[in-house]
Amino acid sequence: MYDIYESFIGSFSTWLYSYILIILLIGAGLYFTIRTKFVQFRFFKESIKLVAEPKEDKNSISAFEALMVSTASRVGVGNIAGVSTAIVLGGAGSVFWMWMIAIIGGASAFIESTLAQIYKVRDKDGGSYGGPAYYIQAALKSRFLGVVFAVALILTYMGGFNMVAAFNISSAFEGFGFYNSSTPLIVGAILAVLTGLSIFRGGKTLSKITSILVPVMAISYIVVALVIVVTHLNLVPSMFVSIFEQAFDFKSAFGGFAGSAIMYGIKRGLYSNEAGVGSAPNAAASASVSHPAKQGLVQMLSVFIDTLLICTATAFMLLSSGVTPTEELKGVPFAQAAVSTTFGDFGIWFITFALFCFAFTSIIGNFFYAESNLKYLNKKNVGKTGLMIFRLAAVVIVFFGAQLDFSIAWDTADVLMGIMALINIPIILVLGRTAFKCLDDYTKQKKEGKNPVFKAKSIGLKEKTDFWN
Repeated sequence: MYDIYESFIGSFSTWLYSYILIILLIGAGLYFTIRTKFVQFRFFKESIKLVAEPKEDKNSISAFEALMVSTASRVGVGNIAGVSTAIVLGGAGSVFWMWMIAIIGGASAFIESTLAQIYKVRDKDGGSYGGPAYYIQAALKSRFLGVVFAVALILTYMGGFNMVAAFNISSAFEGFGFYNSSTPLIVGAILAVLTGLSIFRGGKTLSKITSILVPVMAISYIVVALVIVVTHLNLVPSMFVSIFEQAFDFKSAFGGFAGSAIMYGIKRGLYSNEAGVGSAPNAAASASVSHPAKQGLVQMLSVFIDTLLICTATAFMLLSSGVTPTEELKGVPFAQAAVSTTFGDFGIWFITFALFCFAFTSIIGNFFYAESNLKYLNKKNVGKTGLMIFRLAAVVIVFFGAQLDFSIAWDTADVLMGIMALINIPIILVLGRTAFKCLDDYTKQKKEGKNPVFKAKSIGLKEKTDFWN
């Protein structure tokens, strides 16, 4: 059964990304980019300023904390192991296609997070929560479709993504002499305990943890990557040549698309930045802001932090290191080998520690999304017992994820993520007009010199909202 599942999930993943998602992701991203008049470029400086805005409501989390929760989920194993895998299996050109997915995906991220803010709901403490399941029900009047999405998200984030994170933490120790058959069990147990200690403290604690860990580790990681590039400056010109030459080698790409730079760039790019998948809106809805477009712009910035900053740092570090990417090095070992060219054994330990931190914050960020959608499924009435069982299940999943096989871990996560995108992207295409009007309202108020404040009636919104009437 194990072999049958491995074969099926691998084939389905290849088919999904070769024929459907490439059209859907690029098509939607380009459409939103054009309709918003290149919002990701026009409002880039504005998005940076908005991160520092204080929250409007003391019972909610700030725009920055919401950004860190979504960035915690985005910045994970995909930024190290994912980029390494893409370069080994798809070539240096996959880096270019990661960039493209991020650039056009920024517009998709803006739309979905703005919609989440518009249709967010009030919790018993006065704060807010929401996401795609909520805007599906509110705007499309379909609880059934909302339930389908919520189930898909829980399976993807608490299941597929957290198993991949745990697997990659475990695999990071393979290069050490002490690694043996018991290591995954020990790593899984330690990770499960740490996860339990974090998630049993609740959502606001998660936002505090990620708001500290994410920026510290991201800055440290980028500094190390820059040092490696600087110490290998003679290899930088050939690095850029290989990225662009292989990115546009269409003859070989379409001769075997399943293993091409385009497919791996899209796969790993989407896994890393999650633009359009419907995950970040769950964090965006928790932020307290005066206008939905503000959080849409902040979440758009998260895509750039993830791919254009951290994934690029990894790619440059790998490609300028002088280490030849081979099948045996796919995943974490390639990154460890690259860093060790400059930092020796310290570099191997640093990558292991960085991956642990990125993966751990990703795990707790992913759980934040899953718990939000559990509340949707149960119409807020989860109950202490139900929540306890759900959190215990999350801990068990993390433990078993550390024992998985490479291909099964990645392919399962890719397929589940693809299913989410298949649901969310058509929906935000349908609801996009509401987000466009919201952006126009924000732009108009900015031109008038105001701090934009949103009212549903100002864009002719007919649905009842908890916050904007």
